[in-house]
Amino acid sequence: MVTLQYDPALPEARSDPFPLYKRLREEDPVHWSEALDAWVLTRYDDVVAVLRDPRFSADRSRARNRLAQEAMAAAEEYGRPGRGNTMLTSDPPEHTRLRLLISKAFLPHAVEKLRPHIQEIADQLLDEAPEPGRLDVLMDYAYPLPLIVIAELMGVPAEDRAQFKRWSDDIVATLGGSFSSPGLVERAAKSGHEISEYFREVIAQRRKQPKEDLVSVLVAAADEGDDLSEGQLLATCIVALIAGSETTRNLIANGMLALLRNPDQLEKLWSDSSLVEPAVEELLRYAGPVQCTARVAMEDLEIDGHAVEAGQVVFTMVAAANRDPAHFADPERLDITREHNYHVAFGSGIHSCLGQPLARLEAHIAFSTLARRIPNPRLATEALEWGPSFILRGVKSLPITFSA
Repeated sequence: MVTLQYDPALPEARSDPFPLYKRLREEDPVHWSEALDAWVLTRYDDVVAVLRDPRFSADRSRARNRLAQEAMAAAEEYGRPGRGNTMLTSDPPEHTRLRLLISKAFLPHAVEKLRPHIQEIADQLLDEAPEPGRLDVLMDYAYPLPLIVIAELMGVPAEDRAQFKRWSDDIVATLGGSFSSPGLVERAAKSGHEISEYFREVIAQRRKQPKEDLVSVLVAAADEGDDLSEGQLLATCIVALIAGSETTRNLIANGMLALLRNPDQLEKLWSDSSLVEPAVEELLRYAGPVQCTARVAMEDLEIDGHAVEAGQVVFTMVAAANRDPAHFADPERLDITREHNYHVAFGSGIHSCLGQPLARLEAHIAFSTLARRIPNPRLATEALEWGPSFILRGVKSLPITFSA
């Protein structure tokens, strides 16, 4: 009998991890992964419990597993972009303070004001599609749409998006520590230095001439004695740009792929635009880009009878939790009319995604615009290549054909 093991280095951990998630949930839901040197949770209730438990820290520097030590060694060798904790890697009270600083930009009523402009961007991107009847959903549409929006919110030129994408791709590729090749780590380090220098210049400009943008808000907070260090200011700018674009682009592309592989659901959405809101929630559940997030146990404790030691890392597999039959009927089926869809694609607890109102709005507009303007879409190839990260899952390209 083959011992069940979760190994993110396996290609299927990126291309189609769901059969393995299902086996883990059924056979070993509180799983010790030798490859990760960490615990892996796949049941909904366990995932939510850990994400809401203050005994688990988001500060990865407190981890004592092999992966964390390798990441810290790489940071020492190559340096890292910014040099401070962000909302993603801090605990209260620091996390609370950092989150409050930028929360106003992502409140639902503030985000809703962006709807007409996001719609303009979506239509313009399709207008500029390079070839009639053909579209790379990722490169021509899903990638530039959220990147333009977050760049404008931050006050940096959307015209710089080619280098933003290169920096983002390189840095995100290293999510997973030792599963990244030395070449990827070196490239990410180079991109990290470049994006840091870019934002140092932007920050210096905002100090001289503030504007009505997110960078100016952060600079003002730092300069007005809000205990925001220069390293945190820089790191927060970098994370906002990358997180504000990377996850949404993969949601749109992954979601479109899921629809193309479930033509009955695609036909429903394409024929009834009123279904876009439940459809986006279902695509978040079924094909959400974030596969997992890590927490560090701050004391010795138990999870379902398993002893978890202080300093050990726990990977909460949110993508697996979103297919837990204890919470979702027929969870392996895509159903864009699904009701009571309490997925955890945006996490749970105090670290739930701050940008989710914006991500939802961008996805609503992205899919409703595709449905209106791209008739009879078909996948141009099944030979799809997936990105290298097991934490953030997404295709590198999604070419389709349609009736021009």
